[in-house]
Amino acid sequence: MRGERFIKSLNDGRTVWLDGNKVTHLDTHPAFRGTLGTIRNLFDSLDDPHLRDQVGYRIKGREAYAHSSFLVPHTPEQLAKRSQSFAFWSKQCNGMMSRLSDYARSFITGWYAARHELDRLEPGFAHKITTYYETARDNDLFLTTAIIDPQIDRSSGLDDNRIASRFLHVVKETSEGIVVRGAKMIATGAPYTHDFVIFSFLKLEQAHREHAHVLIVPANSAGLHIVCRQSYASDKAHDSPLSARYDEMDAVLFFDDVLIPWERVLMYGDAQKVMALRANTTANALAFHQNVVRYVAKLEFITGVTFAVAEAIGVGGFLHIQEKLGELLTQIDTIKALVIASETQAKYDEHGVLVPELSYINTARNIGTKFYPRAVEILQQIGGGGFVQVPSSIEDFYGTISELMSEYFEGATVSAEKKVQLFKLAWDLVGSPLGARHELYERFYAGDPVRGYANQYLSHDKESLTAPIWKLIKESAKRGAVNGS
Repeated sequence: MRGERFIKSLNDGRTVWLDGNKVTHLDTHPAFRGTLGTIRNLFDSLDDPHLRDQVGYRIKGREAYAHSSFLVPHTPEQLAKRSQSFAFWSKQCNGMMSRLSDYARSFITGWYAARHELDRLEPGFAHKITTYYETARDNDLFLTTAIIDPQIDRSSGLDDNRIASRFLHVVKETSEGIVVRGAKMIATGAPYTHDFVIFSFLKLEQAHREHAHVLIVPANSAGLHIVCRQSYASDKAHDSPLSARYDEMDAVLFFDDVLIPWERVLMYGDAQKVMALRANTTANALAFHQNVVRYVAKLEFITGVTFAVAEAIGVGGFLHIQEKLGELLTQIDTIKALVIASETQAKYDEHGVLVPELSYINTARNIGTKFYPRAVEILQQIGGGGFVQVPSSIEDFYGTISELMSEYFEGATVSAEKKVQLFKLAWDLVGSPLGARHELYERFYAGDPVRGYANQYLSHDKESLTAPIWKLIKESAKRGAVNGS
């Protein structure tokens, strides 16, 4: 089964650091065991005859199936198949795992789909991306991105050597490839990815050519250190059901003179070319499409938890509670509508690829930075003090005071045990370290939200909105002149 092959493939000599120690067996380490179990099951869905058509597609001319994030959409049905696969995996983990490889895979698929256009920009690009795309597709490679530069001194830039020397840069070119040094963040899913898709989020100047690159870096590269944050995983699924399954881990990458083979160097040395690749509409639309499909599952999950809490404590009949619950439903419908709009108004690019309408996707990503924190706030307001009035463990129901537990923790519509289980789930969502990480993540995963809104304004056809205004003013002025005469 693919899941087991994936787990075994991680024993490839990669250097993962956690709590000051090098992790030697990811699959048995308590910080990763639960998450890897979740991913194993997701990968196995491609081998299940009852599920594989929801998750994958049959590679043309072959019997083999690949995940639909590798499917280049040329028809509405193929675009819908991509969306279906994103939704299926997201629902399996309640939207709580955002970097399940389908996002980074979609970047690779988008670049592959636009390879002829990009080859005109960078000769040789088409061959490199085709070779890698087929390798990743046929071998179920897990991919993630690392595109943010380390926080050192945001008031300074690359003209300051303190910054330039620590941002990822090329220190040497050889016949085999380039040697890079520096750091990258925030690599979600880093400990168990096969390859990192690396580029810069900065708008680079041509003078900083050593920082201008787009790379695909194997996780087991010599000199690459994967430095994990504190683990939020739990080994008590009955008390922390989300933390036990979905801590996908974030990491900073240290590149200590890492050799990147030329075939993995997609672009290098030209800031304008790197920016053009980063701005490629086909790749961005296919990748960001996954973001918003996944987001629907997450909003549905937190809404379901909030509804259940309201019912369990009997507050669903109050008007101010109904208002808040209704607000959660508008969040879901808004993002769903934007997903539908992006798909139904998809356009063909110059190579016949059906690309989701990016303006709707950008809108969903921008307002999403506010939706999820607001959903968390509503759940906190409805649950109130109940979140800190639950026993330390569900196991307390089986102890000597079990009768008292059953009496005093009872809910309006559920038993005491069910109510405590529900509130522990809700607390894991909004009050645990994992829950706090998710609120922070949804605020910033798409980049600076201020810049996101600004970019949407800058890229919009503003004249389409202002022209009718000036036309009306012009016509009004003419009428006034006629009436005045």
